[in-house]
Amino acid sequence: MVFKRLLGSLGVGGPTVDTVLDPGPALPGGALTGQVRLRGGGADFEIESITLELVARVEAEHEEGESEGAVTFERFTVGGGFRLAEGEEHSVPFSVTLPWETPVTELYGQALGVVLGVRTELSVAGAKDKGDLDRLAVGPLPVQEAVLEALGQLGFGFRSADLEYGRIGGTGQQLPFYQEIEITPSPRYAHRVNEIEVTFLAGPAGMEVVLEADKRGGLFSAGHDALTRFTVGHHDSRDWNAEVEGWIERLMEHRAPHGSHAAYGHGHDDHHGHRHDGHRSGPGVGTAVAAGAAGLAVGVVGGMVAAEAVDEVGDFFEGEEEDEEG
Repeated sequence: MVFKRLLGSLGVGGPTVDTVLDPGPALPGGALTGQVRLRGGGADFEIESITLELVARVEAEHEEGESEGAVTFERFTVGGGFRLAEGEEHSVPFSVTLPWETPVTELYGQALGVVLGVRTELSVAGAKDKGDLDRLAVGPLPVQEAVLEALGQLGFGFRSADLEYGRIGGTGQQLPFYQEIEITPSPRYAHRVNEIEVTFLAGPAGMEVVLEADKRGGLFSAGHDALTRFTVGHHDSRDWNAEVEGWIERLMEHRAPHGSHAAYGHGHDDHHGHRHDGHRSGPGVGTAVAAGAAGLAVGVVGGMVAAEAVDEVGDFFEGEEEDEEG
C-alpha cells in the first residue's frame, strides 16, 4: 500500500491518502468502485470533503500547432464531514457512475494508448489538496466490441487511438472531447482510403458510431475526408460483419470537395450536416495491433507491443505528480 502525503497548504504533518480502484476495467456508463484510504497526520484534521476527478490526456490543435493537456471531465464527492484523528486509518468505500462517453482504454486486455486517471482531492480546514492520481482502465461496451470485432474480421487493422479536444457537430456529444480509433484499411479498400477513424458516442438510449475516411486522391482528383454516422442500440443483435461492411460501403460512396464538411447518414436514408468543431486528427500514440480473425487486438505487428503507450502513460502520471509537488 502506497500512501501519498498531501503537501502544499496542509504542510508536512498533513494526512496521507491512497485511492484503490477495484480490479478489472470499468465500462462506459457503468460503476467505478473502490476505496479512499486515509491515514491521519501529526494532528487531528476535519475532512470536509473527498472528491474524485476523472482526468484525460487530450490533444488540441491551435494556431501555434498541436499540444496535449489534462482535462477534468467529471467530479464526484464521495465522502467527508468527519474528523480524522492523529495517526488514525480510515477507509471510505465509493461507487460512482462513469459518463457514457468515457473513452475506452483497452481492448481484449491490450492497451490502446489512451490515458485516463482518477485524481483524489481532499478538502481539509478550508484548503484543497490533490494527493493521489491513479490510472483508470475502461473496457468497451458490448456493442463497441462487436463493431471493432467486425472490423477486425473484415481485415481492418488497429493503428492508434487518441482523444481530440472539440465537438462533432450534429451529434449528442456531451464531453468536451471525443475518442478517435484510427484503423488501417483492409486490402479491399486500401486503394481507396488511407485510414478510417471510428468514434463512439454512447448514451443511455444507444450509441452513435461516427466513421471518417481519409480518402486517397485519384489521377484527376485530390484526396478528401468523408463522414457517415449510424445509430445502434446497446442490446442490438445483428450480423455485425454485414452491418459494418455496409457502413464502410456507405462511407466509400460519400463524395465531398476537399476542405468541405461531408454529410453523414443516420439510419438508412436521412442525411444531415456534420462538422468537427475542433481539428482534424494527426497520428496518435503508437500502439500497433494487428487485425486478425479474432478481432482488432489479436496479434502484434513487427514486435511492437504497447510499450510506447505504457511509456506515455507513465510520463503523463509522473508529470502530473511533479506538477503537484512543485
